[in-house]
Amino acid sequence: MREIGAFEAKNKLGQLLDLVEAGEEIVITRRGKAVARLVSCLRARRPRTARKAAAAIRAMSRSVTLGGLDPKNLVAEGRL
Repeated sequence: MREIGAFEAKNKLGQLLDLVEAGEEIVITRRGKAVARLVSCLRARRPRTARKAAAAIRAMSRSVTLGGLDPKNLVAEGRL
């Protein structure tokens, strides 16, 4: 992931778009703090990747337990 200042990003927008189109992520900073991220919109159109990620999250959540705690008690205590 490449970082670039806002002033430089403004002057090199065309080049940055070429990099993003090629798959790179660009973080734009202002005074050293990240304020924006340029990413390809093409990656958002991959439903198969999103489905795989969701399936992985579901699989991980199946192994999470409450360690014998009762969910009703946790809700009553405001902890869940």
